[in-house]
Amino acid sequence: MTKGIYVLAIRIEDNVRINVGALGCKDFVKGLYAYVGSAQNGLEKRIERHLRKSKRKFWHIDYLLDGDHTRVLEVFHREGEKMEECKVAESIGEKSFKIDGFGSSDCKCESHLFKLKSYRTLEELMHETGMQAGGLIEAGAKEF
Repeated sequence: MTKGIYVLAIRIEDNVRINVGALGCKDFVKGLYAYVGSAQNGLEKRIERHLRKSKRKFWHIDYLLDGDHTRVLEVFHREGEKMEECKVAESIGEKSFKIDGFGSSDCKCESHLFKLKSYRTLEELMHETGMQAGGLIEAGAKEF
């Protein structure tokens, strides 16, 4: 089992209001988002779970990915310990808009979900943090 951290590049197709469990209703503006997470007992299984539409909602990200309004464009990942998840989130947060409280209930970060202006910015951040693309890009998915 691989221990690691990952970033989901997510496109929200339309402006939408979502009930995010304990966070309550949140408004999301159409565009590109990045979600940072970690898996200390099976990185591959965690990512596979996120990509499934049918699942029990447990994490904030489960609520966001449920439905037809979102699409995972790419999965970036690397081996690493849980504490590195927050370092990657901090790096992304410096060049994006934080969605307060999202995905960070088990740490002191402001957020683990970010709205970005461009895919190029995300790619640069992923390179800087040593993350690798997982090869899940569909043709034309990076065009915004």
